[in-house]
Amino acid sequence: MDQMGITQWRYRRIRAGSGEPLRRYRWWQMFGRSLRSITLSAPDRTTSVYAVDVRHMGDASDGEVRARLYVDGAQQSYAKLPTRFPVPGGHIEVAATGFGLKRCHYVRDDGTEQQLSPDPASAEGRRARLHHRHPGPSRVIGLISILLVIGGLCVEVPQIIASLSLIPPIADSIGTFTSPIRLPLHVNLLIGFAAVIGSTERALRMRSSWIDELAS
Repeated sequence: MDQMGITQWRYRRIRAGSGEPLRRYRWWQMFGRSLRSITLSAPDRTTSVYAVDVRHMGDASDGEVRARLYVDGAQQSYAKLPTRFPVPGGHIEVAATGFGLKRCHYVRDDGTEQQLSPDPASAEGRRARLHHRHPGPSRVIGLISILLVIGGLCVEVPQIIASLSLIPPIADSIGTFTSPIRLPLHVNLLIGFAAVIGSTERALRMRSSWIDELAS
């Protein structure tokens, strides 16, 4: 599918919103909800606040994760992820992983991009505030998070490959593989938990990638 086909497919997934008001962000939603916003100007030079609300556990009705677009506090449209919402001067792209948002950007017609700002009460907002106020410790935390993810990947993947290679059809076709790393179950669980923490921290900064999904 060419790029134009992909764009049209994403636009077709958008549905008209009900106009219901945007609900206030609550502290207990920190790791289950993302709320980001941006102020944009229309051609007539009036400004509106565009907010994207994503519930990572999915909707209560069917469990599907959707992004909802609000304009000045009223729901304008919604769509399954990933999606693009057309807005003045461009569009807003939204995509997520199992750990949170990996993309929530305003993309202008000239191709330049800008991240939407997280709600101050959200985990993403608190993480952004930490980086703004204490950039040094923030960078250290970011480095630790990627090390946790890469460490989990290096430890877990060889063991998974070794287990898969024992399946008779695979063993008969390509042989078996012996992992150079063999750890007790509780150690593997601990490493996996550490990788999840690292991936979650990266998602708070929208730095998630395929590595996070694979390592965790």
